[in-house]
Amino acid sequence: MHNTVTTAEARKKLAEIVNKVAYGKEPVVLTRRGEEIAALISMEELELLELIEDHIDIEDAKEALAEPGENIPAEKVWQDLGLI
Repeated sequence: MHNTVTTAEARKKLAEIVNKVAYGKEPVVLTRRGEEIAALISMEELELLELIEDHIDIEDAKEALAEPGENIPAEKVWQDLGLI
């Protein structure tokens, strides 16, 4: 479960909220007009999310490489898109 705080309250109590997130490992969801718009999480949680994302990216890349057909070098795609 997470705590929910309005953006107005977050501005007033930022230091307290950051301490809860960083040291208490309590995620905080920011709301504006009743809508959830952002979340504050600890660095530990962010690092875990990034590891999960990296794992998913690796699995997607493996699947793409296993597909039949010609592989196109990244440099060619970048050139076609005008990125290099």
